[in-house]
Amino acid sequence: MNTSTPSIQEARLAAERQAVYRLYDAFNRQDPDLIDAAVTPDWNDIPLAPGQEPGPEGIKPIIRAFAAAFPDVKITVHDMVQLPGKIAVRGEITGTHNGELFGLAPTGKAVSFRIHEFHELDGERVTTTWHMEDWYGLFLQLGQFPAF
Repeated sequence: MNTSTPSIQEARLAAERQAVYRLYDAFNRQDPDLIDAAVTPDWNDIPLAPGQEPGPEGIKPIIRAFAAAFPDVKITVHDMVQLPGKIAVRGEITGTHNGELFGLAPTGKAVSFRIHEFHELDGERVTTTWHMEDWYGLFLQLGQFPAF
């Protein structure tokens, strides 16, 4: 048996990890079109942001808005736990608030806030994402809260 050849299961797990990293790379590279290779056309993003449309097209304006608000935005994955078809991520978003965000004028402050996400995958791309960002922590760092 050739142990240097990855099994079908190992190949699937690697492809699923790559899909999740591609999703974050869309933000890190400020390239919304990368999302198309990361998620399925009927991708379910839970919960949707205020005014966000469903599917891959719905996240693209958010990626653009984040790039405008944080030109140096970076999403770092600290932990990834995986089962076939499921990936959990503990990560962090960092950047400098140099553009408007949720109606808040730029502060020039460097920020860092946590994210926790759970992804379901089809073997190649993300089909569903449940996410929770520490918006409260972000707004405390900015010293102001949006008037939602």
